[in-house]
Amino acid sequence: MKRVILGIERFRDHPPPWLKEVRIGLLVNQASIDPSFRHTKEVVAELVGGNLRALFTPQHGIRGEVQANMVESEDEVDPEQKIPIFSLYSPQTRTPTEEMLKEIDVLLIDLQDVGTRVYTFATTVGLCLEAAAKYGKRVIVLDRPNPIGGERVEGNLLKEELCSFVGFSALPMRHGLTLGELTRFVNEENEIWAELEVVPMEGYRREYLFPQTGLPWVNPSPNIPTPDTALVYPGQVLLEGTNLSEGRGTTKPFECFGAPYIDPHLLKKELERRGLAGGIFREISFIPQFDKWRGQPCQGLQLHVTDPLVFKPYYTTLSIIQEVMKLWPQEFAWHPPPYEYEFTRLPFDIITGDEAIRKGLEEGKEIDEMETIWMKELEGFVARREKYLLY
Repeated sequence: MKRVILGIERFRDHPPPWLKEVRIGLLVNQASIDPSFRHTKEVVAELVGGNLRALFTPQHGIRGEVQANMVESEDEVDPEQKIPIFSLYSPQTRTPTEEMLKEIDVLLIDLQDVGTRVYTFATTVGLCLEAAAKYGKRVIVLDRPNPIGGERVEGNLLKEELCSFVGFSALPMRHGLTLGELTRFVNEENEIWAELEVVPMEGYRREYLFPQTGLPWVNPSPNIPTPDTALVYPGQVLLEGTNLSEGRGTTKPFECFGAPYIDPHLLKKELERRGLAGGIFREISFIPQFDKWRGQPCQGLQLHVTDPLVFKPYYTTLSIIQEVMKLWPQEFAWHPPPYEYEFTRLPFDIITGDEAIRKGLEEGKEIDEMETIWMKELEGFVARREKYLLY
């Protein structure tokens, strides 16, 4: 099988004629590599020499070592290029400032997204678009695959009043867009109108999951270690809004979940009664080394995806939460704020993007009933996104 040709490869092999005449900024992290594991920073520096003037980095830092939820990284200086590295997840700012952008004409973006609305790279890109439009800079996205595929979409759309750092635009939880397509969508739908270009991939097909691309995987953030993690993330990220451990502090974040109060045998039995498609649950015990329930023995389940083509991550995790609420109503709780710079709203509402989801769970509504409601708005999204698709 021929592998997918990345945007950075096409940019390298067919550089625009104006490239050496402009000053370049680069938004990257540790996963910004080509198929030979060469970092985009090196590729671009070779193309433009001293015209690479600044690096920018999203949440988790330039090396991807920083943990989540307001654990910030500072600005620094790149030791090889001797240029500034501006953190866009810092105590000072999450939007590029005029001062940061004054030494560049064009911002290149090369990030591996994971296909889920709440993954903050999309918000950082949106804020970069706004800054670029404000200060007259050009943005070029070097496209990469959506690791969980470009065909399936799932979940309710984000409500405007719940926009946050984990929700920049009116998208469903699983949006089925590459980062290049997502940037095109946000630029127009949010009426930003930055000068934008996307360098598309070659050989990419919408139905591809990451293993079908033939590309190497480098974790884009500390708790997305494998493509398998990315598959469950559009649902399991909901657990961040509860007192269930989502497996942070284990070797299988988001695949493993539980709490000290869980009876895994009982939970597994009740979930199996639901006949959830495309996955199976295995009873486990674990001790998180950090985050929720740190150092405490937890019991729970590991979610194994057996058929990605029918697996519905959002539906599945809502089902998990509903069963836990039924079985352990006194022990289960919504996780309190703050969460990603929101200090009053419940994190669960920020993550789902619609308070009706939490209220539906509390009222005991069937997940099928809630899905029927969001399917109507999802159909509108699928029609609206059509003009932004590149593949």
